[in-house]
Amino acid sequence: MTFHYRFGPADLMRCRFSISPRWETQEAVRVLLDPRRHAYHLPWLRQIRAAAAGLDLRPLWLLMPRAGHNPDFLSPPPAGPSVTFEEELARVRAADPQAAEDDLRRSLVCTPGALESEAGQRMLADPARAVQELADLMEAAWHALVAPHWPRLRALLEADILFHSRRLAAGGLEALFDGLHPDLRWSGDTLTIDRRNHHDRSLDGQGLLLMPSAFVWPEVVGGYDPPWQPTLAYPARGIGALWTASAGPTPRALARLLGRARADVLCALSDPASTTALAHRLGLAPSTVSSHLKALQGAGLLVASRHGHQILYERTPLAIALTAGPTAGA
Repeated sequence: MTFHYRFGPADLMRCRFSISPRWETQEAVRVLLDPRRHAYHLPWLRQIRAAAAGLDLRPLWLLMPRAGHNPDFLSPPPAGPSVTFEEELARVRAADPQAAEDDLRRSLVCTPGALESEAGQRMLADPARAVQELADLMEAAWHALVAPHWPRLRALLEADILFHSRRLAAGGLEALFDGLHPDLRWSGDTLTIDRRNHHDRSLDGQGLLLMPSAFVWPEVVGGYDPPWQPTLAYPARGIGALWTASAGPTPRALARLLGRARADVLCALSDPASTTALAHRLGLAPSTVSSHLKALQGAGLLVASRHGHQILYERTPLAIALTAGPTAGA
C-alpha cells in the first residue's frame, strides 16, 4: 500500500519547511508508548523518567493507533515557519467539537477495544470537553517532556531545514526527496510513500509542508485530510548525536589561537545553530555567546543565515579545517 501526493505546477512553488513544537510533543508522547523502538532517545528517556511518571498519558495513547487514523484536530499543521507551542495549542483548543467527534471516532476504531472503552465513550459523549482535556494534557506533556530540551531540539531541526533547503535550491524536488527518507520516491509529478494503508491526494495548489522531527524516527509520516494542508513529517538529520555530549575536547592549538571560550564556541558548531541554542549547549549567557559569534564571523570563520525569526551560524571551510586539527586536550 502507498501514499501518493500529486503535484501540479502551482504546488512546485509552494513547498515549505516548518518546525512544530506541538508535533514534537505529540511524538515524544508516542515514544513513551513504545520506548523500545527508540534507542536514540534512551538518554532523554532517563532524564524525563520522573516527570513522565507524573503524567497520565493514557487518553492521548488511546488516540495513537499502531496503524490507522490519528486525530487531525490534535495536530494541525503549523501556520508559519516558526510558531510557538502556545500558538499551536490555541488552534487545538479552537477545534470544532462536531468535527472533533468524527475525528475521535475514526481514531478510536483503529485500536481494538478503544471505541467501547470507558475513556473512549467519555470522549464521544462530550467532544467539546474532550478537546479541552486533551489540550490540557498536551500542554502538561510539553512542559514536562519537551520544553526543558527545546533549545537543543530546535537547533537540530533548524540545522536540518538549512541543509535540505540547500538541496532543494541546488537540485529541485527530485534532489530533496531523494535524500529525505528511504521510503520516499519521486517520479514525474508524484511523491510516493511506502505505507501499510492507502492515501491518494492531489495537492491542488496548496503545496506540501515539510516538517523535520526528532521523535518521529524511524518513520516518515504523511497525512492530513482536507481542509488541512498536506504535510510530511520526516526524521531530522543528526539525531544519533542529539543527546550526546560535545564531540571531544577543543584542540589545544586552536584554544591558544582564538582563546578557550571562542574556540569552544567554534567547536560546538558541528551543525548550524542559533545563539540561544549554543548558549544552552555550552552553559553560557546568550550575550556572551553572541559576542563570540560576532568576533568569529568577523574573522571569516562563520557565516550566518536567517531562518524565520532565527539566525543560524555555521562554520566556513577554514573553520572546519581548524576544528579538525589535533585533538589533544588542553
